[in-house]
Amino acid sequence: MSQEILVDDYTFNGVMLPPAAASVLAGPFASKITKTAGSPSVSGVSGGGIALALDNTNEAQNVCLYQGDVLPYSIDSLVQVDIWATLTASLAAAVSGAFGLATARNDAIDSIAERALFQFSGNNNINIDAADGVNSFTGKATGLTLAATMAKFTMSFKEGIQTLAGALSKGGKANTIFSMENSRGQLRRVVPNVQVDLSNYTGNLQLFAQIQKTANAAVGTLKIRRMRVFYRLGPNP
Repeated sequence: MSQEILVDDYTFNGVMLPPAAASVLAGPFASKITKTAGSPSVSGVSGGGIALALDNTNEAQNVCLYQGDVLPYSIDSLVQVDIWATLTASLAAAVSGAFGLATARNDAIDSIAERALFQFSGNNNINIDAADGVNSFTGKATGLTLAATMAKFTMSFKEGIQTLAGALSKGGKANTIFSMENSRGQLRRVVPNVQVDLSNYTGNLQLFAQIQKTANAAVGTLKIRRMRVFYRLGPNP
């Protein structure tokens, strides 16, 4: 693996309507919207960012921004992932979602077998939700909330090396470090007492953001301002 660190930096500015994954892709991102009669949307917004918005139609809705299930990032090549996001204040109990990294998308986020996500469910509290197909870390409270003030979220895959007596290190993914900006704009590690071990997964991941609701007239918007990935090229780029 190359030791050179590369950066994919996606700053969502201007007009952007990510196509459905089944259509010809125009760029690295696609959208997936599940609805019946309403008009939820994925689109660029004034002031910058891309908004994943539920509307007030009384129905189940799911709005997703992802990389079309083309999984570009090997978990073993990842160094760090940064995401800047905002969220509608005072979310209704019917609204939930997550953002971060995932394998193939699913309307039911818990059905995604391998994932590393910041999650919200029924309120603005942020939890950690991660799994590697064997280990599962769900509903780990960060003690922090996300609303209209933009916050930075970080996942580090190389910083938290786990060493083993008489054996080789399992690598940073065995101790994946999650951080989030607090209300003073200070980036702080969250769930520090939980070792998020994703070492059983050796495959690929994609950037992922999703907001959804059960049948309800509730609204909600998850806005992604920027996504940045630091990674190394694998042995066969």
